[in-house]
Amino acid sequence: MPACSSGARINCVVDGDTVWIDGEKIRLLNVDAPEIGQADCRAERQRGIAARDRMVQLTTGRPEIFRQGKDRYGRTLAHVRFAGRDIGEALIATGHARRWEGRKADWCR
Repeated sequence: MPACSSGARINCVVDGDTVWIDGEKIRLLNVDAPEIGQADCRAERQRGIAARDRMVQLTTGRPEIFRQGKDRYGRTLAHVRFAGRDIGEALIATGHARRWEGRKADWCR
């Protein structure tokens, strides 16, 4: 799945923990990835770009979506698998993301 750009967001990767699938904005459940647009420092932005790029690589094929409700921003919270692989767990395993612990991680250290 390509990275999102300007225009309609139907099937694209926003960042390391958010994707659009069939026009639905999905936030990976229990995953925290570095920010790109609202990064607290240059290092976080660079890590965010790397996480997004890894997500692009992982999102090939047909997705399986396991919805668990919505967050306060209206995004669907879900576990998402491509080719049988949970992409959130894959990002955590490679260090591109961390497990969500109730607050944003400090990606600047």
